[in-house]
Amino acid sequence: MKTRDFYFDLPPELIAQRPCAVRGGSRLMSVCRATGEIAHHAMSDLPRLLPRTGVCVFNNSRVRKARLYAVDEAGRTREFLLLSTPNRIGWTFLSSASRRLRQGKVFVFPGEMRAVIERYAAGAVPGSGTGGGARGGTNNSAGLFLRFERPVTEEYLERYGCAPLPPYIRRQAETADEERYQTVYADPIGSAAAPTAGLHFTSGLLSALQERGLAQVMVTLHVGLGTFLPVRAENLEDHAMHSEDYSIGADAARMVNRAKEEGRPLVAVGTTSLRVLESAWENGRLKSGNASTRIFIYPGYHFKAADILFTNFHTPQSTLLMLVSAFAGKDLIFRAYEEAIREKYRFFSYGDAMVIL
Repeated sequence: MKTRDFYFDLPPELIAQRPCAVRGGSRLMSVCRATGEIAHHAMSDLPRLLPRTGVCVFNNSRVRKARLYAVDEAGRTREFLLLSTPNRIGWTFLSSASRRLRQGKVFVFPGEMRAVIERYAAGAVPGSGTGGGARGGTNNSAGLFLRFERPVTEEYLERYGCAPLPPYIRRQAETADEERYQTVYADPIGSAAAPTAGLHFTSGLLSALQERGLAQVMVTLHVGLGTFLPVRAENLEDHAMHSEDYSIGADAARMVNRAKEEGRPLVAVGTTSLRVLESAWENGRLKSGNASTRIFIYPGYHFKAADILFTNFHTPQSTLLMLVSAFAGKDLIFRAYEEAIREKYRFFSYGDAMVIL
């Protein structure tokens, strides 16, 4: 299967540049896999669209303010998105200047924090002593990382960092984004991008789901390169996903496993929640604990856990579009996207929502 098979034309004005005025006020499209029916709703309709016996699985990862601006020796300002670190000294990153960066180049970050560009060998851990982005950035495939002179703490990022808005949002992050680019149930910090399906949920909507009888389970997947990097390979089979860490508590696993035993449907809220379920599903049960995943789901994949998917409208040729195409069928998803464009739905992170039944 070719990457180009997942391209579609999207009018630029349909790319949401800001969230809707009120959280939870987005439009909602329902897509029925059994009948092919496509219908239009508001987010407030979601509880009645879901089966009363369902269990909603949410990704509660919190987005860190990981976008930072630094100055090089020539006085030029560069933008960096910090991605992951084993020790808070060495960080992998994306940068708008990735192709022009070289080993040994020094940058000064806010708070007079200096960092040097270093290179790590394949399989090495950045910043471990073994030798080893941003808006409009490219994959840091050259194996470069930033070695800071002292640990970059969450307190530092909270003080100096910005919300890591994706590149198709053509504006700088604002104060309001610190709240709106975060789910209301966010807890453990670690994501470089929001699990955006969850941005639609308010405390009132969560209560409405509970009142209808839908149980709620929290899992964690820290969103990183594996989720949002583009597919550059011509053939899907040649695309390599980057690893992302996830965690499933024992209580969460018990609730999910009990639901499956009782024949109750699992509702994955977002593609990241779905990837956690599918990654940790072993011998007909969800396995608790901490692990990492490189799972790449595209048409032909056989789903083991998830029964219903709540998600956003995704970018052309992305792994996310491939995942929803695997879940609902490519022809049905593309028909739904064509309908969404005709009806002027808002697309991507701050856009409208879809529930695949």
